[in-house]
Amino acid sequence: MIRSRSIIATPPGESIKEQLDIRGMTQKEFAARMDMSEKHISKLVNGDVQLTPETAVKLEVVLGVPAQFWNNLEALYREDIIKAEAENAMDEDIELAKQIPYREMAQFGWVPATRVTSEKVEHLRRYFELVKLSLLGNDRITRIACRKLILTKKSDLALMAWAQEAKLKAREISTAQISIKNLNSAIPDIRKMTVMDPAEFCPKIKTCLADCGVALVFLPHLTGSFLQGATFQDGNKIVVGMTGSGKDADQFWFSFFHELGHIILGHVGQPNGTSEDDEKAADQWSEDTLIEPHDFELFRKENDYSEQNIIQFADRQGITPGIVVGRMQTEGMIKTGMLNNLKAKYEIAV
Repeated sequence: MIRSRSIIATPPGESIKEQLDIRGMTQKEFAARMDMSEKHISKLVNGDVQLTPETAVKLEVVLGVPAQFWNNLEALYREDIIKAEAENAMDEDIELAKQIPYREMAQFGWVPATRVTSEKVEHLRRYFELVKLSLLGNDRITRIACRKLILTKKSDLALMAWAQEAKLKAREISTAQISIKNLNSAIPDIRKMTVMDPAEFCPKIKTCLADCGVALVFLPHLTGSFLQGATFQDGNKIVVGMTGSGKDADQFWFSFFHELGHIILGHVGQPNGTSEDDEKAADQWSEDTLIEPHDFELFRKENDYSEQNIIQFADRQGITPGIVVGRMQTEGMIKTGMLNNLKAKYEIAV
């Protein structure tokens, strides 16, 4: 027997039980009269096996109740199961939908605007391409290069929604076959783009990554997602999603190279997401790629943190000065907020 909020799916076996009780007949005797195994009769009575037309005819002979009655009971039972399961799934999905920033997604044009909860669920199912939202917890479906996602956390559901939009947008981008070797070779050229304005580097970097089998997508920040970027494989391409609006250059480039680090270091596609060690490794790769470690140590030992020296060091590295300032602030070489005038603020069109 399967229950939902308004439906009870009762198997035909309940009516069989009633007929046996009226006759004072045991299931063992009934099985013998039906020429079926006791195991099968037990499953039939409990609704664990389907009541077939052949069984309905046997029931008519043994119990004297028309086969059509049994066939109708079975059809109604199967229909009620579908309705009960759909209702249960809707109730479960309604609770999940409440934790997803639907209104903001609608403002971005990702889903249709509506205030009807059941309509939100239907739109979200189509958006995520799932028959029910609870499947978002399936590791084979959500493989984002980040810590393991938890379906009950609002922040993770927001991240999943954001990543899905990146996936949908990435389908519009043509890419070559995935080539980690080509991506490795392209890193120096990408690094040089840090001195460009977003209007100049965005199209260049998208083309560069597409040639390596990577689709780069810029999206607005989704409230509650707590992320700067996300990386995952979708079909025959790797998707890198980035938020860029209102970011300091150092934050943007560190986050971007962190995502590239996940690709280079082989973290993409892991069934359980990335470990804490993976995240630290991507952070380290991003730091070391943006600023050559030995050079930065020499710069630190000079202990000259004047604007002029920082700008000269950044010029020698071939990067924007804001990246150096951000690194110095992170490592406590200068106080947070100091020399922020050397940081560019990006507004990237999405």
